[in-house]
Amino acid sequence: MFLLTDPLYAFVLAGLFSPGPNVILITSSGARFGFKATLPHVLGVVVGVGITAGLTALGIGALLLAAPALEWGLKLIAGGWITYMAYKLAMAKPSATPNPDERPFTFVQAILFQWVNPKVWAVALAASAGFASNLPPLQEALRIGSAFSGTNFFVCLFWSAAGTLLAYLLQTPTAWRVFNLVMAAALLASAVMVFLS
Repeated sequence: MFLLTDPLYAFVLAGLFSPGPNVILITSSGARFGFKATLPHVLGVVVGVGITAGLTALGIGALLLAAPALEWGLKLIAGGWITYMAYKLAMAKPSATPNPDERPFTFVQAILFQWVNPKVWAVALAASAGFASNLPPLQEALRIGSAFSGTNFFVCLFWSAAGTLLAYLLQTPTAWRVFNLVMAAALLASAVMVFLS
């Protein structure tokens, strides 16, 4: 009942459900590799988002905002990594059977990606500032982190399943090529947004 009445969860759901790097990558992975193969990616995102949000609630986010050089460095890493992933997606084999060297994110890669995912930082900063409670710092970090992880688990499962179902519509190499290019363009747009935020 508490979860249904706490506005933090609605805010986190709205922030994480909308398209961003995680949604784009998980949807694409579901389509290209299938639901089961995408689960380590999903679980890594869930854990990584929770850690990032919890650390933000402890003040790491405020530190980034207070240190412009550190924030700029994080933006460069994020923009570069997301651009590289967009390139790889655009160049991916246009079929339902990816090249043997193409694999979905591992659990650890998905966790690490959250450290440079600008959307997660932005939503976590807003949640920490707008939905803080009177709890001690560690309990507040656990509250925010668990809200992000719990909510994002269902968000990631939804988008992974949506990608898996979408694969049934992608019956030709041309359809796959268009899908890969659209997902790569969306990912590249999110890389550009890193520098506009």
